[in-house]
Amino acid sequence: MTMWEYALLIRRRAAAIGAAGWEVTFHWYGPDGSMLDVTPLGDTALTHLNNAGREGWDLVSVSEDPSMEGINELHRYHLKRPIAVPAQRQRLGGGRGVRRPRE
Repeated sequence: MTMWEYALLIRRRAAAIGAAGWEVTFHWYGPDGSMLDVTPLGDTALTHLNNAGREGWDLVSVSEDPSMEGINELHRYHLKRPIAVPAQRQRLGGGRGVRRPRE
């Protein structure tokens, strides 16, 4: 059975504080609960999604927060990747149902 881990990339566009124009930021929420500001790693969502793809992440869905229209935008990129599950160990002696010959 395949097991998955999940992550979230958030793109926020908001009015720049103390300056005219817009500010776009990107934050990565990892499967371990960590949150990283990944804005310095690229200025477009495609750059960040391609970086995640190189690390084995697949894009599952995209959503936009409709309550933030106007001066703010919020986009969520939901990602997943398979978790490497260690193979089960074989039992010594073949497990139940196998008899060893008596000496």
